[in-house]
Amino acid sequence: MPQPHLRTVVVLAAGEGKRMKSALPKVLHPLLGRTLLGHVLTAAAPLAADRTVVVVGHGAEEVRVHLTEIAPDATPVLQAQQLGTGHAVRIALEAVPEAAGTVVVINGDVPLLRAETVAALVAAHEGEGAAATVLAAEVPDPTGLDRIVRDAAGRLEQIVEERDATPAQRALREINAGIYAFDAVRLRDALGKLSTDNDQGEEYLTDVFGLLVSAGEPVGVHVAADHVETLGCNDRVELAGLRRLLRDRVNEAWMRTGVSILDPETTWIDVTATVERDAVIDQNTQLRGTTAVGAQAVVGPDVTLIDTVVGAAATVLRSHAVGAEVGAGASVGPYAYLRPAARLAEKSKVGTFVEVKNSEVGPGAKVPHLSYVGDATIGAKANIGAATIFVNYDGVNKHRTVVGEAAFIGCDTSLIAPVEVGAGAYVAAGSAISQDVPPGALGVTRAPQRSIEGWVARKRAGTVSAAAAERALAEGASAGGPVAREGEAIHGDAETVGRPSAAGDTATE
Repeated sequence: MPQPHLRTVVVLAAGEGKRMKSALPKVLHPLLGRTLLGHVLTAAAPLAADRTVVVVGHGAEEVRVHLTEIAPDATPVLQAQQLGTGHAVRIALEAVPEAAGTVVVINGDVPLLRAETVAALVAAHEGEGAAATVLAAEVPDPTGLDRIVRDAAGRLEQIVEERDATPAQRALREINAGIYAFDAVRLRDALGKLSTDNDQGEEYLTDVFGLLVSAGEPVGVHVAADHVETLGCNDRVELAGLRRLLRDRVNEAWMRTGVSILDPETTWIDVTATVERDAVIDQNTQLRGTTAVGAQAVVGPDVTLIDTVVGAAATVLRSHAVGAEVGAGASVGPYAYLRPAARLAEKSKVGTFVEVKNSEVGPGAKVPHLSYVGDATIGAKANIGAATIFVNYDGVNKHRTVVGEAAFIGCDTSLIAPVEVGAGAYVAAGSAISQDVPPGALGVTRAPQRSIEGWVARKRAGTVSAAAAERALAEGASAGGPVAREGEAIHGDAETVGRPSAAGDTATE
């Protein structure tokens, strides 16, 4: 049986990226769920290399920390002085003297590179037994890029950096993508012969090809099927352009799997997010991180979901969620905020201007509007009235509130944790509950209402209110009956205070 090839991947990630004008190392700039470096490492991963070396320099410690998070098996190697790409590869190989077989070198700023393209490059290189193979691309505008120079027979003659190119060479549109495959032994030998006799006074990795050609070694050119994959970035304008291209690629792929994206230009889906068939993604929607959207769910418009799970047939409208779970058939929004560990069970509802944090909302339970739910467990089919506050923080510690199955919490209620409202219990509107309410009981802390007759006439004489009151009193007197005054029916009657028929709605839906 043929033996598997030995492979080493070297990623060049030491550059400062001066034109980015950023304190953040260039390769750590994010692009739809991964950094530039993360995208490159993902494209190289299917090679199953025996070792991966990342050459770091500018912001080395930040890049090292990032590598421990995304590629802990990769070996960072410091290029203290950026003396060129050839120098970078040389110190990378010095760190892995056992490297043999194929060495794949990739620039760290080509986030659109596909794994299939890298695999095809390596397959062509190994299949032809080449000393070196460069990935090339035909581009509409080669400005600023290395040119591929071929001889009359179409064989690679040399790779020329634009600053060192002749006018005729600058007119060429076939460019070096900054991605290579080398034979390890012949690469080491050529790296030892590199010169700094160029405009930058650096060791160019591309000069290895000229040295190999001069020595009669076989070198190859593998042309990428899509030049877009080879695009890098030098500033934030180019980074934004790459972000748009990647957005379009991701959206197209999801639509071809059966996802409806109503406005692809305003829909941004990270490469780490997932969407199931027949989901509908409306305009101005961002699916970030590890967000997963279930089949037939409707998300958007105007929604941002970060590391959030949305169940099948759920609806999320004009809302923001981070680290939350939305159950199957549940409804969120508009204008809801789900914070980490907000867990909504199937067919539950979190409505307008509701914030939920570290809480469970049970099956079929409702928090329709204008409420804060923090550190709580809400039972199945419970109803939480408008303007209810789960008072969870005493200034030092967080405490938990439990609302039982089918409990009914009146509007403008404060539940002061730790407290429990039992199954089937009611809480009268306007109450501040600090003691447990037993199952089936009514919790009331509302003070009796008082009406001070004639107060407006005495204290606000001459106002529009006083005039309106005077007209109403006169009309009531002319009708031959007393004027009804709000609250008369409930003075001092605790039983009546708790009844919706006497006290107004205790909750809303």
